[in-house]
Amino acid sequence: MTAKKIFGKIHLWFGLGSGLVVFILGITGCILAFEYELKDLIYKDRYYTEAAAQKRLPLQTLLDNARRVLGKEQIMSGITVYEAADRTVMVSSYEETKGGWNYFSAGSFYTVFLDPYTGHVKKVENSKMEFFRVVLMLHYDLLMEDIGKQIIGLATLIFIVLLITGLVLWWPKNKAAAKQRFAFKWKATTQWKRKNYDLHNILGFYSLILGLIIALTGLVWAYNWFDEGMQWVVNGGFSTPAEKQYLSDSTATKKAGLYDAILNDMRRSAPNEQYYLGMPEKASMAIYGYSQSESGTNGYKWTTFNYDQQTGKKLSMVLYNEKPSGEQLRNMNYYIHTGAIIGLAGKILAFIVSFICAGLPVSGFYIWWGRNKKTKKAGKISLKKA
Repeated sequence: MTAKKIFGKIHLWFGLGSGLVVFILGITGCILAFEYELKDLIYKDRYYTEAAAQKRLPLQTLLDNARRVLGKEQIMSGITVYEAADRTVMVSSYEETKGGWNYFSAGSFYTVFLDPYTGHVKKVENSKMEFFRVVLMLHYDLLMEDIGKQIIGLATLIFIVLLITGLVLWWPKNKAAAKQRFAFKWKATTQWKRKNYDLHNILGFYSLILGLIIALTGLVWAYNWFDEGMQWVVNGGFSTPAEKQYLSDSTATKKAGLYDAILNDMRRSAPNEQYYLGMPEKASMAIYGYSQSESGTNGYKWTTFNYDQQTGKKLSMVLYNEKPSGEQLRNMNYYIHTGAIIGLAGKILAFIVSFICAGLPVSGFYIWWGRNKKTKKAGKISLKKA
C-alpha cells in the first residue's frame, strides 16, 4: 500500500469517527463568532438604558436591589460596570455543583440587569439557559461536562490530522491536475457528485491555515498540557508562574462604600470601557477585578487587580504588558479563536471558515457513501455476469 493510500485510509476513518462532533463545533462556532453583536441586537432592552444627567447610584444599592430579586439562597459572584452612559449594570450569581455529568445538572447561573440611575431591575436572566450560553457550552463540552470536554479535545486533535492528511491527498500530481485543485471548473453537464468532491477539496484547501489556527486555539481550552506547553514555548523555555493568591484582613471593619471606592481606583489606575469586580465567598479572600476594552481588537489587554474586601486596600495591579509573553498570548487566545483580534473582518473570516469546516464532514461522508454504493453495485454486476 502506497503512502498516499495510507493517508487516505487515515483521512477516511478519522473523518467518519469525528464527523458529527466537527459538524457541531463548526455550526456553534459560526453562531459564536458574532455572539456579542447578536446579543446587543436581541437583548437591547436589558443591555441598554436611557442615559441620564443624574449621578449613578452607589454600587451597594444596586447590589442590594439584585439581592432582593435573587433571594438569599443565591450567591452573588460579581458585578460588571460599563463606562458608557447608556449601559446597564450587571450583577451575576454563579454557583457550581460538583457531581453532575451534564451541563443542566451542574449548578446555577443568573444575571440581574439594573438601571444604574434608578436602580430598577430591567431583567433577571437565567443565564444558564440563555441561548448563547447553551451554544457556548455545546461548543465547549457538548453539554456533558468532563466527558464532553475530552470528546471535544480528541475530535479537535483528529481534525488537525484530517487537515494535514487532506492536504496530502489534495496535492496534485502534475500541472494538469493542479488546474482542478485551485478553482471550480464546472460545466452545465457536471454532476453533483463531482461538484461535491470539488467543494470538499477546494474549500478544504483554502480554509486549511485558518482552520488550523481555530483548531490549535481550541486545544488551549481542551488540554492543560497544551495550554501550559504553548506558554512554555512562547516564554522561551519557562513556565508561566501560577497566579498569586491574595488574602484580605478578615479582622478589619468593612469600609463603607467599598465597591465604589474600588471602582474609582480602577478607573484612575487603568481607565477603560468595562470593569468587573468579583465578590468572594470567604472573608479571607481578596476581591479580584479587571478593567477591559469592549473592542475585540484590544479586549485581551485587560489589567487585573486584587483588593482587600474589608478595607479596599489595593493588593496588586498587573498591566497586560507586565505579564509574561505566554500569559499575554493566552489572554489573546479567545480573540484569535473567534477572529475578533482583527475586528469585524476577522469575525467574518472565522464565520466562513467555521461554516466550511462544518460542511467538510458532510461532503466527505457523501463522497464515501457514493463510492461505497458504487463498489457494491459493481460487485453485484460482476456476480450476475459470473
